[in-house]
Amino acid sequence: MTASKAPAGRGRLSIVAAALVVARRDFVAILFSRSFVFFLIGPLFPLLVAVMASGVGQKVQESTAHATLGVAMAPPDGQAMLAAARKLNPQLGAALPDLVVIAEPGADERFNPADALRDRQANLNAVLSGTPAHPVLTGPAGQIQAWQGPVALIAAEALGHGPQVFPPVALAATAANSADARVGRMRTAQAGQTLLFLLTMLLAGMVLSNLVEEKANKIIEILAAAIPMDAVFLGKLVAMLAISFVGIAVWGLTIGGAALAGGRSLGELATPAVGWPLFIALGVAYFAMAYLLLGSIFLTIGSMAATVREVQTLSMPVTMVQLLVYFFASYAVAAPHSLVEQIAVAFPLSSPFAMLARAAQEGNVVQHLLALAWQAFWVGLCVRMGARLFRRRVMQSGPAKVRSRKAKPKPA
Repeated sequence: MTASKAPAGRGRLSIVAAALVVARRDFVAILFSRSFVFFLIGPLFPLLVAVMASGVGQKVQESTAHATLGVAMAPPDGQAMLAAARKLNPQLGAALPDLVVIAEPGADERFNPADALRDRQANLNAVLSGTPAHPVLTGPAGQIQAWQGPVALIAAEALGHGPQVFPPVALAATAANSADARVGRMRTAQAGQTLLFLLTMLLAGMVLSNLVEEKANKIIEILAAAIPMDAVFLGKLVAMLAISFVGIAVWGLTIGGAALAGGRSLGELATPAVGWPLFIALGVAYFAMAYLLLGSIFLTIGSMAATVREVQTLSMPVTMVQLLVYFFASYAVAAPHSLVEQIAVAFPLSSPFAMLARAAQEGNVVQHLLALAWQAFWVGLCVRMGARLFRRRVMQSGPAKVRSRKAKPKPA
């Protein structure tokens, strides 16, 4: 009685299912290892030092450079306001800006407070015009609202009313022009690109060390005998991407808490064109694409290397190329929709950086869906090519074929 044969095609996992098995195995093994804990702690020290130094520097700057309020009043009124400010300085302290007489409205009929604010040499935060009885504050909305109370006290002291009667302070907020908004969004785009580059380069190297270790332990050969090599590569990439998100979450919560404690917030950057929630979501998606693209290249390099030294030698050119790609994408930010910027969007390695910059500068969302699809296509292509290269160079087993040679007849 012969044993029945198993149906063909059964007993072997599909590529997606096998990739999930490999991803779950690598994720659990790395997450609960001691080396990963030290890897998480390592970057926190310089980042915390940078945040603390930034907070100390901001405090020093605030204590050494007070905000300046330009006074554009008639000479008697201007001198009365300056004298009242000096008298109230011990009581108001940091809430009181430095008052500087900048113009006499009677001497220059063309004087405009908004023009005085745009003068970089004057370096004014706001302008106080009118009279002590009817003062007018011109400047950014948040700034003049914070100074409305102190200016009312100064004007009441200048009029000799004391703290009993406060003259009304009119507010004239200046709206940010389109050029200022464009520069602010460009800074947000550059900050997003820099953060994306640092995270990608910091975390992508884990793929190499893991692959080289498993090649040395012959684990790769065991996996390749059970599941397709494409699934091994894809599973390792997914596991490392998940580990990277864990690291980013830990670092983000730690550094974000330290930044909030130091008085820093996203409000210091201009709001991106798509809004902060969507910009952060696109940043996560573009980080995933950039990581998978670079990780697939590193996996291919790891398949050609047998030792850690060879890995370092082969990965150095890729790291330098990635640095050039970052500079290329940063250069393209200054020229939206130019030929250089379109090349940066189309080139797979620079596409995540260029598209994240577009998210900060433009509100069109459909282009990001197309870009993510384009980047996902290149991720799949790089994984397939890397898997085939690994199979051809490493997985071949057995003795080399020796060509048979016919015995040559001996000369007579």
